[in-house]
Amino acid sequence: MLIFSMLGFLLGSCENNIETLKALSVHKTGIEEGKNIESLMTNGGKANAKLTAPLMLRYQTDSAKVEFPKSLHVDFYDSATTVESQLFAKFGRYLENDNRVFLKDSVIVFNRKKDTLWCNELYWDQAKGIFYTDKPVIISQQSPRQKIYGQGLNADQNFKWFTLHKIGRINTGKQSFINIADSVY
Repeated sequence: MLIFSMLGFLLGSCENNIETLKALSVHKTGIEEGKNIESLMTNGGKANAKLTAPLMLRYQTDSAKVEFPKSLHVDFYDSATTVESQLFAKFGRYLENDNRVFLKDSVIVFNRKKDTLWCNELYWDQAKGIFYTDKPVIISQQSPRQKIYGQGLNADQNFKWFTLHKIGRINTGKQSFINIADSVY
């Protein structure tokens, strides 16, 4: 009888501890925050890009990621450290393990020749130095003066070359995702 009463006491006293144990098992993600970020990216000791952003959040999880929730701007340099092309997006997510950046919301890339790419989603593979997407894109070229609509794209990060997967006006079922006024110089 004594054993049963001790067992009952032990089981009864553990009643409130189950919630405590559940709370201990909840994993909380550590977040580092940086403001007015300026980061120089190098390759072999030479600067090849400079990233600026008003806010950076670094999540310390199993697969570390960095987010730029309030926009980011990147200047890409040639071998003489002259700005070759520029990128702007309202949001970016850098996946450290993949060495890849996901860009979304009003993504714009342009080069010194003023060729310009507009899209809503774009990936930047830093290891290969390329951009790619399977989403609608618009490209405006200065020489010859033309505007190209497409679906999907591969391009180098200096935007010297690009390949569209499908060419033509893409019907997304919605209003155009970006309005570009035609202009005459």
